[in-house]
Amino acid sequence: MIDNNVKKMVGETFLEIADAIKTGRFQEKVKVGLTILGSEHGVDNLVKGAELAAKDGSDFDIVLIGPKVDTELEVVPAETEEEMYKKMEELLDKNYIQACVTMHYDFPVGVSTVGKVITPGRGKEMFLATTTGTASVHRMEAMVKNALYGIIIAKTMGVEDPSVGILNLDGARQVEKALKELCFNGYKINFAESERADGGSVMRGNDLLGGVADVMVTDTLTGNILMKVFSSYTTGGSYEAMGYGYGPGVGEDNDRIILILSRASGTPVVANAIKYAAKLVHGNLKQVAKEEFAKARKAKLDDILKSLTKDAGKSKKDDGETVAAPPKEPVTGAIAGVDIMVLEDAVQELWKNGIYAESGMGCTGPIVRVAEDKIDTALQLLKDADFVS
Repeated sequence: MIDNNVKKMVGETFLEIADAIKTGRFQEKVKVGLTILGSEHGVDNLVKGAELAAKDGSDFDIVLIGPKVDTELEVVPAETEEEMYKKMEELLDKNYIQACVTMHYDFPVGVSTVGKVITPGRGKEMFLATTTGTASVHRMEAMVKNALYGIIIAKTMGVEDPSVGILNLDGARQVEKALKELCFNGYKINFAESERADGGSVMRGNDLLGGVADVMVTDTLTGNILMKVFSSYTTGGSYEAMGYGYGPGVGEDNDRIILILSRASGTPVVANAIKYAAKLVHGNLKQVAKEEFAKARKAKLDDILKSLTKDAGKSKKDDGETVAAPPKEPVTGAIAGVDIMVLEDAVQELWKNGIYAESGMGCTGPIVRVAEDKIDTALQLLKDADFVS
């Protein structure tokens, strides 16, 4: 005789299959990568996070990238961080893995990450847009893009009509005006309402703690600090114990799903970040992003962004000269110390001198990216031109 529990399990399984046939929602297993070098808490911290996530991994498998470890999970060997990142990009580009969780990854300007936190006031999940990288070197343009990036991620994660709040920072009112113009032009934005007496979509600290908005728009550096506070306010800061990490890089030309962890991220955050990544793949992040960018452009996003930057003053090296880029080459080396307001000018300075360079944003701030074998020459040129000290 078949046990009643077995009968129940079989019945539930058939119901799930019937529902999948009816709705068309068949979820194939995806593969999520995790790089396991670079944590302040060691390799074991990351591996334990992956194994914890695997217990809930009915719709995803995990691929570790790094040194061989004692685990039942798949491991793609890599002995150094440089080799590890190259393997990660190779696996993503070949679609062997569909997303990857990593640390200290340098995104180009235009790509920034949307973190996911649990707010302490009411235990509500909230997306912080954004937390690493930079959408633009212009603050208000970046925050408008951050709002779009946050909406994209929220929708991918199943929040059909996410509420959007703008943190009360310098430029918040101009950002609010730009987003309302975008909404008026046809790109629907569900503005959150502050719980403070005077209301409005510009959020106060109380709204941040309570998770009033599904998507909280901020500049990246502020968002990065907030992520650290939300993740480790119970531990004193050295161990990030809560939340889902700093999130996926989003940008119009970004075609890899790469999520960021801090080097201080603990096992629970590692596990949550992997599950975050899997859900983004199942939610078809790339397609959602493509659709949302198209709708925003139809609502005159480009014109609105230009209106925010048209009065920006000339940078210290702006002489009106147009410089053609030298032949493109891999830029795996990074030079830090350039102010974000003149970051693009620093790139142009290197172009003038025949060195191919790209702007980017590392974990500690703006960077100029060049080929490894040209770092010394490029650094000296930037020193001579007074871009770095």
